[in-house]
Amino acid sequence: MKILVLGGHGFFGKSLVKVLSNTEHQIIALSRRDGLDLIDYNLTKEVFQKVQPDVIYNCAAHVGGLHYVSARHGTIVHDNILMCLNLYKATQFACPSALIINPLSNCSYQGEAEIYTESQWLEKDVHQSVYSYGNAKRVLYMISRCYASEFGIKTHNFLIPNAFGPGDSTDPNKVHALNGMIIRMILAQVEGQTEFEIWGTGVPVREWIYVDDVAELFKRALKLNLDLTYPVNLAQQKGYSIRESAELIAKAIGFKGELVFRTDYQDGAPKKILDAQQFRQVFPSYNFMDHYEGICKTVEYYKSQLLVPNLLT
Repeated sequence: MKILVLGGHGFFGKSLVKVLSNTEHQIIALSRRDGLDLIDYNLTKEVFQKVQPDVIYNCAAHVGGLHYVSARHGTIVHDNILMCLNLYKATQFACPSALIINPLSNCSYQGEAEIYTESQWLEKDVHQSVYSYGNAKRVLYMISRCYASEFGIKTHNFLIPNAFGPGDSTDPNKVHALNGMIIRMILAQVEGQTEFEIWGTGVPVREWIYVDDVAELFKRALKLNLDLTYPVNLAQQKGYSIRESAELIAKAIGFKGELVFRTDYQDGAPKKILDAQQFRQVFPSYNFMDHYEGICKTVEYYKSQLLVPNLLT
């Protein structure tokens, strides 16, 4: 098969390309650095006509950390919805038999729940802190459903917990939350700081997923002969508070300073743990990366990217 990875040089895209490179498929990774801007419909259509993919992984998005998104709601919702519309319109025009696989962020769930179950996904509103990005992902699902109804375009949609791991940006304001904390704590250790500030109270609980787990599950999704237009959680149904994860990061880095929580920063939703019942029906035997082991691997990656290879010796 010919597989097109949109956002192929980004966080999810790079990990996915690495996993797929060990298969018999032809992999084409494209993003804006290659001249493909999904905001431009005509350009997107031309690229899809030329490539003629059998599968499209939609890893392209305009996103950043919580504070980045909350300061740019208008831009975030505009760019992401336009990219999704152009993706499906170009697919319908150029390669209507292609399978599209979408990661949908768990921030598209309602703001408050004990366990986030797929059947309740659209029942209540998205949390205000991520209102633009979360709703853009809900719209992506609705677009996929409409194009399936009229044009028969097949989509697998998956709801993704908070992701972390190697391959993300080194800008702590734009990376995924846990990676941003790792970057900042490595730098605090290098600078000999005795305190480390954490944005928020540290109380919110998050389920985390290591980026290579997302990539491996997306690879396995190629073989699924199921109707997954309505999304399925990629879930372990296990979470850690921000404080607990910060303490594990400090352990991995060897940071001995005090963890100080900045309560003047917003927390976001208080708890996000995804129900795993449907996941286990689709992927019954999958074993996820251990959370602390994933943190250690991510610390090693960012040490190399930040040029501090001897930090943990």
